[in-house]
Amino acid sequence: MAHVEEQIAEIKRGVEEILPESDLAERLKLRPQLTIKAGFDPTAPDLHLGHTVLINKMRQFQELGHTVVFLVGDFTAMIGDPSGKSATRPPLTREQIDANAETYKEQVFKILDPDKTQIRYNSEWFDKMGADGMIRLAAQHTVARMLERDDFSKRFKGEQPISIHEFLYPLVQGYDSVALGCDIELGGTDQKFNLLVGRELQKQEGQLPQMILTMPLLEGLDGVQKMSKSLGNYIGITDPANEMFGKLMSVSDELMWRYFELLSFRSLAEVAGLKEAVDEGRNPRDVKFELAKEIVERFHDGVAADGALQDFMQRFQKGGMPDDMPEVEVSAQEGTIPLANLLKQAGLCPSTSDAMRMVKQGAVRIDGERVEDSRIAIKPSEAVYQVGKRRFARVKIIT
Repeated sequence: MAHVEEQIAEIKRGVEEILPESDLAERLKLRPQLTIKAGFDPTAPDLHLGHTVLINKMRQFQELGHTVVFLVGDFTAMIGDPSGKSATRPPLTREQIDANAETYKEQVFKILDPDKTQIRYNSEWFDKMGADGMIRLAAQHTVARMLERDDFSKRFKGEQPISIHEFLYPLVQGYDSVALGCDIELGGTDQKFNLLVGRELQKQEGQLPQMILTMPLLEGLDGVQKMSKSLGNYIGITDPANEMFGKLMSVSDELMWRYFELLSFRSLAEVAGLKEAVDEGRNPRDVKFELAKEIVERFHDGVAADGALQDFMQRFQKGGMPDDMPEVEVSAQEGTIPLANLLKQAGLCPSTSDAMRMVKQGAVRIDGERVEDSRIAIKPSEAVYQVGKRRFARVKIIT
């Protein structure tokens, strides 16, 4: 097992906050093998790279010799996590939850070592708790304290409904830490309130309270909003290899370093070396190739990663385009035409708002080069325009 100082340096990689950080070294000395927990509610069948930020941190703890618990929130999924939500989430059936949980187990072992991972379900203790136990749990927190949560506070002030069962969610998540005797609980920055509730419940149960470690929410392909399927800016870990590679290559050069920090298994020294190489003139595209290959190989294999690289180079660097690409003319009546309007008129997007969204997500290219501003004015010219993976058109702009 690595020395305490070496462990702390690795643990802090990419971390937003450790509370209380001053306890970390002492806890590592007190318990050389800590119990680390992260909970995942199986509310959807597939995970995306944003979810893997926490799972990658769990892997780091495994490699440092600690006990990792991947907690499937099959009970909490029936409540619905209200974190960051402006409305009550619809409940899922037990059948939906069980089916989703099975897919989670298949996917997480592409990152975690199955021989060093405990898979637990919080229904193990909550199905046995009963109504009286739940009432006693609810008695350990106040409504006033719950309303300190930003999302609850906003909904209350905005006179939006808050269901009583939503107040139970932080308590139920917190009790998971009691049941497992956790030393550290991992979560996104939006989970901080819930993680702190776990500390309080452990104190009340006479346990040594857990430290909480929050990880940042990974930005999606647009570089602004957190990665989310509902926003369409995500990279699914079950995406086909070529599609995953292409999405990663569409990430901006600046955001690429964020992805290296939170998604790559390269050492901090290696990443620093890559940054230095780019500063000295290496093409950031070539560094991005390395990131894309690493991620694709993790969720597919080396052959698929090499094939995805060759496909990308053929399509975007060697001019490989569909043989049946349509040719269209678009009129620029005022001498230029905004890109979003061009994409709509060319039939590549159903509306200008959709075109603006696709540009924002990094899904639009002109002659193979990604475009980041939907407001740019295009002068009379002829070029190949691409939206997403399959929509191509050779567009001639006339006045």
